[in-house]
Amino acid sequence: MNDQAPRLPLIILCMPEHGDAMADEFGRYARDYDIRTTGSTSETSALLHAARTDGTPVALLVTESQLPDGHVFAAFGEWRAIIPTARRLVAAHWERFMVDAEPLRAGLATGKYDAYLLMPRGVRDEEFHTAITELLSDWGSTVAAPEVASAEIIAPGPDVVTTAIRDFLDRMGMPSRLVHPDSVDGRAILEGYDGPPAYPIFYRIGRPPISVTSVRDVAILIYGTPADIDVDSVVDLAIVGAGPAGLAAAVYGSSEGLSTIVVEAEAIGGQAGTSSMIRNYLGFPRGISGMRLAQRARNQAIRFGTRFFTGWEVNALEPAEPGGLHVIRTGGGDIRARAVVIASGVAYRRIGIDALEDLVGSGVHYGAAVSAAREMEGQDVIVVGGGNSAGQAAIHLARFARSVTIMIRRPDLAGTMSDYLIREIAYNGVIRVRPCAVVTDGGGEGRLQWVTVRDLETEVETRTEVGGLFLLLGADPQCDWLAETVCRDENGYVFTGRDIPRSLWVGGSPPANLETTVPGIFAVGDVRFGSMKRVAAASGEGSSVVPLVHAYLSGI
Repeated sequence: MNDQAPRLPLIILCMPEHGDAMADEFGRYARDYDIRTTGSTSETSALLHAARTDGTPVALLVTESQLPDGHVFAAFGEWRAIIPTARRLVAAHWERFMVDAEPLRAGLATGKYDAYLLMPRGVRDEEFHTAITELLSDWGSTVAAPEVASAEIIAPGPDVVTTAIRDFLDRMGMPSRLVHPDSVDGRAILEGYDGPPAYPIFYRIGRPPISVTSVRDVAILIYGTPADIDVDSVVDLAIVGAGPAGLAAAVYGSSEGLSTIVVEAEAIGGQAGTSSMIRNYLGFPRGISGMRLAQRARNQAIRFGTRFFTGWEVNALEPAEPGGLHVIRTGGGDIRARAVVIASGVAYRRIGIDALEDLVGSGVHYGAAVSAAREMEGQDVIVVGGGNSAGQAAIHLARFARSVTIMIRRPDLAGTMSDYLIREIAYNGVIRVRPCAVVTDGGGEGRLQWVTVRDLETEVETRTEVGGLFLLLGADPQCDWLAETVCRDENGYVFTGRDIPRSLWVGGSPPANLETTVPGIFAVGDVRFGSMKRVAAASGEGSSVVPLVHAYLSGI
C-alpha cells in the first residue's frame, strides 16, 4: 500500500504580465490545488510535459489574451496535445478585454478553449470565481477519480452489471469507486458481508454491503419503491419519465400546488442526462453537463414537494373510466392519479449484432456512457451516430482516447448535428468523421478488441482494432406499456392535439395541444409525435403541459 499523499492537481496560470495579481487571486484555491505561474507558452508546455511524465493531474489552464511567444490559439492547441483533459480559460486584462474579445470569440465557438473572462478588478469578484469553480467542478466530475465516493462497488473487475450500476450512479450525481475484493479496502468492506460473496456488491457508508444483480436493486436501496406510497392516497399528477420534459412538468406541477410523483425507469435526466456537455441550452454560456442540469431540476422539483421513484419501469397504464382515476402499474407498486403525463422519451436502437451485444458493458456502450470515458485512455474509439448526442460524446471521449472516429451512414453531419458541434469536431485533431460506413461485426477476449466496418459505397469490409464502441444509433419511443386507447403512429410515437386523427376528435374539436386521445393523459418530450428532439423544446413542453393539467382537473 502506498502511503504517499497524492499530488494536488495543478492550476497553471500563464501570465507574462499579471502573474503576481492572478496568483494572489487564485490563492483561495491553494488548499486543494497546486497553483503554478508561468510567463510563456514554452514554459507552460515544459511544465505540462513534466506533469504528464510524473502523473500529476492538471485541472485548469488560465492564460492572458496576449502571449510573448505565439498566439493564444496555437498555445491552447499545443497544451491540449500534452494534457487534453485540462479545462482552458482566457482571462483578459480589462485594458485588453474589448480589444481581444472579437478575434478570440471564434475560438470559443469552435472549442479551442472553454471560457473568456475579464480579470478581477478588485477583491471578491464572485462572478469570476463562479466561472472558475464551474470549470473545476466539471473537470472534477468527468476526469478526476472521486476524492469521496458516494458508493463503492466491490467486484473482481468491470462487467455488464457493474458498468451499468456505475453509469447509473454517475448520472445520478453520485460518484462511485470500483474496489477489488482482494484489496485492503475490499477486504475491510467484505468483513461486514454475511455469507459467501456474490459479486457485484454494493456498499454505502452506514449500511451493510449487499449483493445486487441490477440497476433496479441499487435504485431500491437508495430511493425505495413506489409501494412506499400510501395505497389509499391519490396524487393529482403522475409523470412517467424524468428527462427534461418530465422534470419540467414536475417543477411546474408541484410549484403550482399539484401533488406530483415521478417514476423513472433509469437515471434522472433520461438521454439528456448522459450528455457530457450541453453548450446550447439557454442560460448556461459555459455549457452544463446533462447530469448537472438533471440533478438541479430534480432538486428544484423536490423543493416544491415532488416525489421521485427511480429504477422502476412502468408495466401498464390503465386509463380511468369517466370521472375515475388512472392507474400506473409498476413492479414496485401501483400509483393512482387524477392526471398522467407521459414523458418516457426514447431509447437508443440496438445494433442487432449478437457478438457486440454480448460485450455491452465491456467496451461496447449504448449512449455516451460518461463513466466509461476514463477507461478509454490511450484507446482508439468509434462513436456510431450523427446526432448531437454523438457529437457531444465524441468531444468528451477525445479528452481521453488516442483517436475518436464518428461513423455515420450519411455523407456528412450537416443534416443531423448542430453547427456548433460540427465546427468543434472539425477543429479537434483527435476526432475524424467516417461517412458512408457501418459496423457489421466485432469481438474480443472478454472485452471489445476489434470491429468489422463496411464501406457503403464500395461494400468492402475491413477489420479494425478498437478499445471502445459507443452506439448512438437513433431512437425508438418507450411506450409499449400504454393502453391501446392512447393513439400512436406506426413507429410508436404518441399523438397529441391536432395530430390526432380527426376521426377520434370528440364533438369535432381536437384535444388540448399536448393531450392524448384519453382525457387526462398528456404526452411531452421525445415520446410525442412531432416533437423537436431538443432539450430546450422538451423542457418547454413539460412546463406548458401543467396549465392543461390544471384545466382538466378543474373540469372533473
